[in-house]
Amino acid sequence: MQNQDENSAFMANYSIQIRGNLIDLSTPRIMGIINLTPDSFYAQSRQANDQALLKKCESMINEGATFLDLGAFSSRPGAEMISEKEEKVRLLTALQKIRNTFPEVYLSIDTYRSSIARLAINEGADAINDISGGLFDDNMFETMAELQTPYFLMHMKGEPKSMQHKPQYENVFTEIFAFFKKQIDQLNRYGVKDVILDPGFGFGKSLAHNYSLLRNLAQFHALNCPLLVGLSRKGMIQKVIHQDADRALNGTTAAHVLALLNGAQILRVHDVKAAKEAIQIVDFYQKQ
Repeated sequence: MQNQDENSAFMANYSIQIRGNLIDLSTPRIMGIINLTPDSFYAQSRQANDQALLKKCESMINEGATFLDLGAFSSRPGAEMISEKEEKVRLLTALQKIRNTFPEVYLSIDTYRSSIARLAINEGADAINDISGGLFDDNMFETMAELQTPYFLMHMKGEPKSMQHKPQYENVFTEIFAFFKKQIDQLNRYGVKDVILDPGFGFGKSLAHNYSLLRNLAQFHALNCPLLVGLSRKGMIQKVIHQDADRALNGTTAAHVLALLNGAQILRVHDVKAAKEAIQIVDFYQKQ
């Protein structure tokens, strides 16, 4: 749902529905990353035990996260796909503990499997974040139509194991725009109402591809869907500032400001407080 406002700080006003509540995205929201994996690319995001997991969730909520995104498999470059059974084992207990401890926060599940999506929603999750954009599971769109929960539609070229091996496009923006248009049309035919687009920074894109997408981000609003960006501490930042993931927060904040100025509605982040402050600064700047 979109209302155009030329004076809006964030270029377009959207909302999505979760549990009968209308989530206003006219001021951008934050999605905190909760990794349930032993091998995510940013080591500090890994949780050692249930106590650490719940403490991390509490911290992110207190710092201003609207969503927590639970991922039970690693999608870092070079990562191997895990089995459905392993994903389920990693996810289910953590989801139940987080849902019971923090009943008000909105939980997104990072999965490309429709069976995991259905299980997670039945266990109290609120949305599905699919890195494959529906390409890895032919039943995902039909499942999302049945569940009627928000669907984060990401673009990825290839699969995590090989996606960063010399990715090529004739024009990265027009190819991803066409992919989004095709997938949105299919979702609309199924009756899926709330679709959020994620260009998939770092997922089958070179450094130049990533910054071209960031520069042209606002043009995706022609598809009439809110935009999520996942830039946090990624290689596209590390390579420019010549730092590793542990030292990439300042560069991440700079990239978040660029994304916000170009119309991002949701920032998917490891560091909620810093992202919240970036949103506050851009909001104040644009309203002067």
